[in-house]
Amino acid sequence: MIVLLKIHNEMEMKKLNTFPKLVIGDLEVKLPIIQGGMGVGISGVSLASAVANEGGIGVLSAAGLGFDTLGYSRNPVGISTEALRHDIRECRTRSNGAIGVNIMVATSNFSEMAQTAIEEEVEIIFAGAGLPLDLPRHLVPNSHTKLVPIISSAKAASILIRRWKNKFDYVPDAFVLEGPLAGGHLGFKLEQIDNPEYTLEKLIPQVIETVHLFEIEYGRRIPVIAAGGIYTGEDIHAILASGVAGVQMGTRFVTTTECDASVKFKETYLTCCENDLIIINSPVGLPGRAIQNKFLDEIQTGQTQPIRCPYQCIRTCNIKTSPYCIARALLNAKNGLMTKGFAFAGQNAYRAKSIISVQELIETLKAEFVNHRICSSVL
Repeated sequence: MIVLLKIHNEMEMKKLNTFPKLVIGDLEVKLPIIQGGMGVGISGVSLASAVANEGGIGVLSAAGLGFDTLGYSRNPVGISTEALRHDIRECRTRSNGAIGVNIMVATSNFSEMAQTAIEEEVEIIFAGAGLPLDLPRHLVPNSHTKLVPIISSAKAASILIRRWKNKFDYVPDAFVLEGPLAGGHLGFKLEQIDNPEYTLEKLIPQVIETVHLFEIEYGRRIPVIAAGGIYTGEDIHAILASGVAGVQMGTRFVTTTECDASVKFKETYLTCCENDLIIINSPVGLPGRAIQNKFLDEIQTGQTQPIRCPYQCIRTCNIKTSPYCIARALLNAKNGLMTKGFAFAGQNAYRAKSIISVQELIETLKAEFVNHRICSSVL
């Protein structure tokens, strides 16, 4: 009896000391962690492959790929798709883990980038910054690529499920529900961002309830993954307890050695204060969260940056009235030219204190998760 009790206790402790797996259809990964896709060039080959090697889902951002390549203005679509193809293949040489691609629906080359990702057999396409109403049309026979829209409401989930099922006889493989504390472009109106009715904690049960009705109707599981403001292992534990299958984290991965951004870009996270995290009006017509700096100060006082647009990469960008080219500004920042650009960041960016490896970060998240899980179990 004592031996059996000991074995039982050891098994329970083993459960406590592990992250649950993330399962999306026939795709199973060791960690319930998806690294967020961050453009322009922030989450590239180095970061995505490192996260995949640790058992999470590493994600390449398709936004702005090839923008700084010679001849881009003459062949923007061809160069950007080949850049994505190169990066996917490079990730495959560096990792045997799961690789995803984040593609903004608002980009002018959305269809071509989706086709390329599917041709290269990435595990997942994450599609946000708009509703990917026709994404399934790019699938080919025997494709194993999962299609995962990024949404901000239960209504968006319902619209997409019905549209995909009716038009393509396809159901989303999962959803990423992104709350208003995320970095970059946000799927909320300005007045909703600080409204307590639109917190991630409020949105999760609404989306899960809506999605569950379709799960029953179509007899298949549609996991919901939470994103926006998730920073620690304790956060992961709390959010998983709310019923989601996994989390997406972007900001926390920026201050890693493997992140593809320059050191100067990462240092903006290390040196910023909570009050430096602001909401801006992006030239693409969406609110976005960024770190206040001299460049944004100048824009907010009415100064403009000359725009020589080689290609209207975002369909909603009004080139004639935009005070600056957001693709160029983000690329400048990625390369460390912070006086000519700025850093997008989640609300918790100010909590970053040092640059560590992806492996160290994952181990930290595991320790935080386990400590909170054990304490919760004891209580």
